[in-house]
Amino acid sequence: MVAAQQHRQGSTQSWLRAITENFESERPKVNVDVRSYRFCSPHSSPTRPYVGYDGSTVATMSSLRYGTRCLRALPTSTTKQWPSLAKAAQSKNAAPRRTLATTAPRRQLDNGPDNGLEDALGSLEMGGDEVITTFARPMPVSPSYYTRLPQFNDSFVQIQDLAQKYARLPSLHHSQVERVAWKTKEQYRVSIGEHVKARDYATCIALVKRLSQIHPDLMPEEVTEGLQPFKRDINNYLNRPKATVVDRFGRSHGVGRRKSSVARAWLVEGTGEVLINGKPISEAFGRVHDRESAVWGLKATDRLDKYNVWALVSGGGSTGQAEALAMAVAKALVVHEPPLKTPLRRAGCITRDPRSVERKKAGHVKARKSPAWVKR
Repeated sequence: MVAAQQHRQGSTQSWLRAITENFESERPKVNVDVRSYRFCSPHSSPTRPYVGYDGSTVATMSSLRYGTRCLRALPTSTTKQWPSLAKAAQSKNAAPRRTLATTAPRRQLDNGPDNGLEDALGSLEMGGDEVITTFARPMPVSPSYYTRLPQFNDSFVQIQDLAQKYARLPSLHHSQVERVAWKTKEQYRVSIGEHVKARDYATCIALVKRLSQIHPDLMPEEVTEGLQPFKRDINNYLNRPKATVVDRFGRSHGVGRRKSSVARAWLVEGTGEVLINGKPISEAFGRVHDRESAVWGLKATDRLDKYNVWALVSGGGSTGQAEALAMAVAKALVVHEPPLKTPLRRAGCITRDPRSVERKKAGHVKARKSPAWVKR
């Protein structure tokens, strides 16, 4: 019985082998395009079966099945990402853990040059392992990269850390600290290009002013660098105009303006003579009110008969020229006698009058006057 079964199986296998060899001899050659993995026969298409020379029909799928034999013999071109499990475990342990802790210190960023590529190339030249290039996204420069105000947040965090670190250093009273021109909210917004809220900037600038009160002899270098972004480029308290002094001829100079008029006055000790554009004051100003306005600073301080005035006026009308001359004379008088600045300010001779002529408006007769209304 067993011998009969083995004979039957052997005959079946020989019969299948004969059919396969016969089909192999009659099967047409298959062209294989390895790049696109498309298989085609010279006499067939993927949608039409192949018809042999003897009229027999062979399915296209059989051609594809035999065509894939060449792909099975192709060696795998892909290499393992990690040559060994030891190196994979080492890289896995070297990767930093992404965990958050309330007591952990803030991670410092390393902005130095990355020498990883140079080290890898050096090891390759010395006969090291194969260098595997991995592509990754670039790391943001700052942890605040994904926030709404990255630059302000970095500065604010830095100021907070400095205030906490140097809180115990001795500081000066605010009256003894050198005055510094800090940036306003609008100026700081323009400088960093971010719309900082007023409340946040007020909190930050309060810490900045507290750090600026540290004693100059104990001021750390990092505090000085941290306060620099909040300072103006030009310090208004240090860039003051030069004080005018009396020249070698005993003259003092002053400039005054009113509306569109400009006056320049020179004062020298004398008997009270006043020349305006080379003319006496009575000829330069016809109105008595303008004459009194021109020398009002000397009259308010009882110095009419102690100084001679030589002035040049231009622009505007007589009233504007007289008031501009009063301001110029007062400034020149302060150069001779600085204690008179307060009385002259009270008299209204030092303060500049900012009022000027209002421009005419379209549709109006003048600046404010409207044309007469007509019913029809």
